[in-house]
Amino acid sequence: MASSSWNLTPIVFVLLSLSVSSALANFYNNIDVTWGDGRARILNNGDLLTLSLDKTSGSGFQSKNEYLFGKIDMQLKLVPGNSAGTVTAYYLSSQGPTHDEIDYEFLGNLSGDPYILHTNVYAQGKGGREQQFYLWFDPTADFHTYSILWNPQRIIFSVDGTPIREYKNPESLGVPYPKNQPMKMYSSLWNADDWATRGGLVKTDWSRAPFTASYRNLNQNACIWSSGKSSQQRLQWVRKNYMIYNYCTDTKRFPQGFPAECSLQ
Repeated sequence: MASSSWNLTPIVFVLLSLSVSSALANFYNNIDVTWGDGRARILNNGDLLTLSLDKTSGSGFQSKNEYLFGKIDMQLKLVPGNSAGTVTAYYLSSQGPTHDEIDYEFLGNLSGDPYILHTNVYAQGKGGREQQFYLWFDPTADFHTYSILWNPQRIIFSVDGTPIREYKNPESLGVPYPKNQPMKMYSSLWNADDWATRGGLVKTDWSRAPFTASYRNLNQNACIWSSGKSSQQRLQWVRKNYMIYNYCTDTKRFPQGFPAECSLQ
């Protein structure tokens, strides 16, 4: 795995480090609980982790190691029932004012309504590249695998092996791309009822607290990209049937024209 020493060139370093970290990770050995005052719990000898949120506080954790390219898988089971106002976040991020970031955020819902899966990419401190999706299953009923593949050419967001979003390196268009800053993996469960559900119209029902999300099977793989036709077909299927927001089609937000990287979609 990556260490705090970056004397080797980035690509060589990744091939050496991530290629030997493909086994399922034990949470005791691979993450640090960073906040929550006991609301984050590691269970089952390190194979299961839960985050909880109540009216006093949420909770969160981060990976012990930093990564520069690779593939991260995590299985999550989201907060069941009425989770309106809550956000479960799972993302990669560097530090500092010009940080890079690759985001999954799961926006809570009223019972019976679908979760919204919110994705975003930051490069050199600038985000605003949101795409949102409904899922084709109930993400609270069982664990599902949410993956980030990150290499110098593109970022792939996948759910249970199905790609839902591809973000291609737009540097040829003069747009920065996250490729020089190592990132840790983070996750948190927190209250965001000022915006999370229907733009903040639906508030958190604290009578249902504590809200709990569960994690297992953290897996860190070498950087392998397959651009086969079947992957592209599945990507287009998700975009056609489950994408509900794409910043690259939001004419009200960008009346003077879409960001340059939208030409790569």
